[in-house]
Amino acid sequence: MSIALIKYLSDWNKRPTDKYNEPGPVVTISREMGCPGKQVTNTLVEELNKRFRLKDDLAWKWLAKERILELASNKLGLPKEDIDYVFEAKRKGIMLEILESMSTKYYKSDKHIQNTVKSIVRSESSKGHVVILGRGGVAITRDIPRSLHIHLEAPFEWRVLRVQAMYNFEPKEAEQYVKEIDKKREEIRTYFGGKDTDYTRFDITFNTMTLSVQEIVDIIIDAMEVRNLIV
Repeated sequence: MSIALIKYLSDWNKRPTDKYNEPGPVVTISREMGCPGKQVTNTLVEELNKRFRLKDDLAWKWLAKERILELASNKLGLPKEDIDYVFEAKRKGIMLEILESMSTKYYKSDKHIQNTVKSIVRSESSKGHVVILGRGGVAITRDIPRSLHIHLEAPFEWRVLRVQAMYNFEPKEAEQYVKEIDKKREEIRTYFGGKDTDYTRFDITFNTMTLSVQEIVDIIIDAMEVRNLIV
């Protein structure tokens, strides 16, 4: 058993018992390419606010990429376009790092930008009533006790057909695109969570070929109630 896993399990067992003093609640949604991630996220936020919202400060919200970039840009003093690459699990490269560090006083290393983005996602999630679609959310927030982590999947062929229809791709083009995006999303989870961290995975996995968006949302809300994530 790895040291990281031992620490994770130890911290989980030591978590506070008073849910009102804990960070969260937060729901993360990860998905394979071609699954209706945006539709599930949007419907979930709408349903939570319709059924359970009590006050403005308790409204559930979708922590979208643009909001994360805005907060990171303000904190780092960098344009959004200079930060966006971290969501592609990319790195600058050694030569570019050296050139940038020599040419501008506003230089920020890969690691510094990555850690800033992680801290923002973590901070916003800890405030609670947040739903995160992708962005390495499961890797960043997995150890928050008041959390639920969802994965959307479907057979490869079904996802290819959806992508083909959505983007007007040729069959081979759609297949390649699905494979590339699936790989990129896995790289993002590794980028933010590290390698060999299988415990930073999901609580519930849904087959989006056989379940409708509304059915998935209803089941997620049921699970949130069972986990006491909804007050």
